[in-house]
Amino acid sequence: MKTTIARAFAPAALAAAALVAPAPAAVAEDVSFILPVKTGCDFRLGVSWTGGNLQTKEFVDEDGNTIRLLVSGKGTVITYTNYGYKPGRNPTPIDSLTIRTDGSVTETVTNPDGTQTVTATGHNGLILFPTDEPEGPSTIHYTGKIVYNVDPATGVFTLLSTSGQSLDVCAELAS
Repeated sequence: MKTTIARAFAPAALAAAALVAPAPAAVAEDVSFILPVKTGCDFRLGVSWTGGNLQTKEFVDEDGNTIRLLVSGKGTVITYTNYGYKPGRNPTPIDSLTIRTDGSVTETVTNPDGTQTVTATGHNGLILFPTDEPEGPSTIHYTGKIVYNVDPATGVFTLLSTSGQSLDVCAELAS
């Protein structure tokens, strides 16, 4: 399985990362990345998270291939940061939004065609790139349920459904 960046994340999810390997039982240190302009938002978007207590259960077929991955946990603090529009400069935070999550459960099922269907409930962030469906850039933090497909061969995410509350992180951080 292949993925290039953790684009779906939460206490239980960190879903794209979990597509590659089981998550650790606890995430104690800050984990972060900064996306280029017009990738996650119309500005450089930083995402970091810390804390959490994650449990992972991997299900394999008779050949040892992962066919289902369940990740659950709580207690992660996620911070989204607007680092502005000017590529080539050292990132300088303009504004940030911190969300204390109360937990989530993410199930990733590998389909017969190799794509993966992810069902995430609870607190989950989802970043859609311009190559995804629907086309990004967008970063939405959900409290509820999201379902999306991932094509590991191309890295394309396809959002299938959402329910519950959503927060448009890009709109909140736009200056």
